[in-house]
Amino acid sequence: MASITLKNVVKRYGFGKSTNQVIHGVNAQIGDGEFVVVVGPSGCGKSTLLRMVAGLEEISEGEISIGQRVVNNLEPSERDIAMVFQNYALYPHMSVFENMAYGLKIAKVPLDEIRARVDKAARILELGPYLRRKPRELSGGQRQRVAMGRAIVRQPQVFLFDEPLSNLDAKLRAHTRLEIQKLHRELGITSLFVTHDQVEAMTLAQRMIVMNDGVMEQFGTPEEVYTRPATTFVAGFIGSPPMNLLKNAPDAKPGTIVGIRPEHLDITAKGWSLNVDALEMLGAERLVYGRWLHGAGDELVIVRCAEDHPAPELGSTIHVTPRAGRLHAFDAATGKRLPI
Repeated sequence: MASITLKNVVKRYGFGKSTNQVIHGVNAQIGDGEFVVVVGPSGCGKSTLLRMVAGLEEISEGEISIGQRVVNNLEPSERDIAMVFQNYALYPHMSVFENMAYGLKIAKVPLDEIRARVDKAARILELGPYLRRKPRELSGGQRQRVAMGRAIVRQPQVFLFDEPLSNLDAKLRAHTRLEIQKLHRELGITSLFVTHDQVEAMTLAQRMIVMNDGVMEQFGTPEEVYTRPATTFVAGFIGSPPMNLLKNAPDAKPGTIVGIRPEHLDITAKGWSLNVDALEMLGAERLVYGRWLHGAGDELVIVRCAEDHPAPELGSTIHVTPRAGRLHAFDAATGKRLPI
């Protein structure tokens, strides 16, 4: 195992006037054995960052270290990493055992050791009954486990996951997330996991990097990112539904955006007045969508309440009150968090 250090990492494509910078000076220290998730919308640079750690993309500026080695100029095969991709990349003509063993065979690892490593990985991933099957005989989730098994047998210092669950349906994604958590607990290998899915990020990460347009907006634990978002982007991206970001909240200071999570607004007898636009029943909870009254602007406000709370009528007026200590403030010009 090894730590990963990113120092002012920059990525540019092109030259001169046609230069396009896609990663803007990322700095991060990922601890030995830590599971860090890089999350952000499509095109934010998260996969590019992962590929630079892997050596599949050149670094334009800065430094990447794995353990005590600076790896800027090392080939992927020299970095002691293993990658798990979105598309599995299994050999269709090989059995599960042969797919998992292939890299070790090429590296001329003795056959007895190959068998021992594959058997151990198969036991961890519950693939023992499938070792003689071909990929076409497996489900999507089983194929992804084979891909993870192929990475495990390498015994690398670092695992790199590039959106490995994107091809799975929602139920299977949830199950595979649990398997990945179990895998990390058992192996303790430093892991960098890229996803656009904030649920994956929140459930898997020990710490998470939130990316936006090539910039690292925040690096912290899921709880830190959720409860104290560093910017309006983080506040609006993390959370489902996202934080309400209000320019026209009552008593808001000029130049300040007020933030409040939907679950931190209570329907009360008095308070902020909202006109109910829509309702969403989500099983254990209900979302109420409303808009300001009394000339405060046409901003949408989302309120989350328990499913047994009486549902207001569409078009009716309700009053909501923010819970004490749950308001957030952001600079309207920069989007950065302000003390409150």
